[in-house]
Amino acid sequence: MQHSGSRSCGDQSPAQSTTYVSEVRLPSECQMPLSVAVDGDSVWYVSTKEGTLGKYSLANNEFSEYQVPEWTSRDQPIGINMSWAAKVDAEGNVWFLDNADLLWRFNVADGTFDAFQSPAVDPISFDFDSDGNVYLVGVRSSALYFGDVSQMRPGTPDGFTKIDLPLDAFEGVNTSQISSGSVTVDRERGVVWTSVLAFLAKVGQVYSYDIATGEITAYDLPAELSSPVGMTTDGAGNVWVTDHGTSMFFMLNPADGAITRYVTSTADGRIFGGVAPPAAYTLPYWVQAAPDGTIWFNQHTGNQISSFDIETQILTEYWVPTQNANWQNCPNDASTCGVANALQFSVGPEGQVWFSEWSENKIGTIRQAQAPLAVSAPDEITVGRGDSAEVRIDMNADGFEGRMSASGTLTATGGLGGSAGIFSEEQVTVNGSKQVSFVFTPAADLAPGQYTLMLGAEDDEVAVLKAVRVNVV
Repeated sequence: MQHSGSRSCGDQSPAQSTTYVSEVRLPSECQMPLSVAVDGDSVWYVSTKEGTLGKYSLANNEFSEYQVPEWTSRDQPIGINMSWAAKVDAEGNVWFLDNADLLWRFNVADGTFDAFQSPAVDPISFDFDSDGNVYLVGVRSSALYFGDVSQMRPGTPDGFTKIDLPLDAFEGVNTSQISSGSVTVDRERGVVWTSVLAFLAKVGQVYSYDIATGEITAYDLPAELSSPVGMTTDGAGNVWVTDHGTSMFFMLNPADGAITRYVTSTADGRIFGGVAPPAAYTLPYWVQAAPDGTIWFNQHTGNQISSFDIETQILTEYWVPTQNANWQNCPNDASTCGVANALQFSVGPEGQVWFSEWSENKIGTIRQAQAPLAVSAPDEITVGRGDSAEVRIDMNADGFEGRMSASGTLTATGGLGGSAGIFSEEQVTVNGSKQVSFVFTPAADLAPGQYTLMLGAEDDEVAVLKAVRVNVV
């Protein structure tokens, strides 16, 4: 077995846990796990280095490993085959991507593998429709592909059909800069959603494809949301998208194309061994709706797994306890620094959340999603430039100690920019009920419009933030 070095293998990284997160080390070294899929009491994951499909049994905490027949990086000192997505079909078979332009299927009944040639170059995302057929996109492609499973043949691209997307918004952009983000199927409404982005050109679009009619609708995105990658839909048919170029995630209403922006907390100073620089992004990455309607997403450089309750507008962020200093420019005297590279995750049919730690040879889970703190605040306020508005934040807890937290969509990083926000107290102890006020003063040159503040409290393991809509006039 050849390793790609401690930077990525995580061979010396022990499993850790917090009140909310629990990590599990993989049984073999240097797996570099990425795609993960939860099905019943099994957690499936794909090794991007050694090319194994692993299964972790939640019933007995035991691992099983199956070697993928072909995996080019397996015999290379360095190099990896990225596998960005894995899903379990209705028959219990495991499908996963390989950036060697392959879509794999593991047949659980007999333990065999089938490899289908992907027409999408460098495949990054796929999903099943209600008939079990496949929709697929690739990093190096800017089209949507449909795979009729009954016509697909191993070793060939048979059964796939290309669906061209209107790319007028990308006119003049070098084609090498244009890539697909992801794909998700709204099976209830028969609609496929996908995204295309050109990060350097700051152009991004979201597309809907009506399966029954073949109609395609393009939705323009503002320049500050030009990296739409993760996508999922909620019960009302709205599309939730993570912007992997900022600290923002947003909801797109298909009826009118309206976009509602949200943002994570600002990047934690522990990632940098001290204080986070003003330009630090958390980079929300992939997103998935849980059975109860909660929206889950991972923060690539924020080192957190997050949930957003659509009804209460509460964002809860869970800190991943592992930090790898090789993945950050850390001070020599830093006691904690870096990230775990929790690059992908999956929500199971019973709401179980599992994620991979790509550089740490581990998978992890949100073992307790119930936060220790309840936060409420007004849904919406209005404030004029040059004026101030007070937001009263009510908190309920049984012995919570932490600090207040504020972020906003005023900047791409979640910082308040030239605007000011002051809490009546910064450090808080909540035994029962407590109210803290936040006085917000928009910058004199802040453009009028609607913004979102995320207000609440955090400790070293969890943050709980309420979204407050702010109309600046």
